[in-house]
Amino acid sequence: MVQTPVQVLTLSEFLYLPETQPASEFIHGKVSQKSMPQGEHSRLQYKFCWTVNELAESSQVAIAFLGLRCVFEGNAIVPDVAVFRSRRIPRTESGRIANRFESYPDWAVEILSPDQSTTKVLENLLLCSMAGTELGWLIDAKEETILGVFPEQRVQLFREDEKLPILEGIGLELKVNDVFNWLNL
Repeated sequence: MVQTPVQVLTLSEFLYLPETQPASEFIHGKVSQKSMPQGEHSRLQYKFCWTVNELAESSQVAIAFLGLRCVFEGNAIVPDVAVFRSRRIPRTESGRIANRFESYPDWAVEILSPDQSTTKVLENLLLCSMAGTELGWLIDAKEETILGVFPEQRVQLFREDEKLPILEGIGLELKVNDVFNWLNL
């Protein structure tokens, strides 16, 4: 059997590759492509951003971004939602939001797709936690649970009517059931 040599890339080389749809990530020197979002995933992603931005952006506390590439500590990840505190959002000299975000998000949200590995997605959130992310969520629509990821890689499971942790300063209260009710039309 002939083995195909594995192409080794640096982060810089990865960042110059053409964008893929869905996005590709560069983690621990390896390139992997995210899953294509489906209905539940897209709805949860949209409603989360809308809900957070309704409160946080207007009060200039934070902004939630959909599918934003975050480059930090030699990795390039694309959380389903990346929330950055307003003071940490990179800006151009003219004051506009920069295209490149070379930092970890303050709050990273991943929504588990049916064909995704829970371990792989949780690894992304733990990587963010090690870098300084204050809060991570792993939303599992099938199980109707949310894993909270906290500093020092502490993980906690939330179910049903349990109150969810929210990035400090946003002034939002959500329970697990509130998040999954976004899927009802």
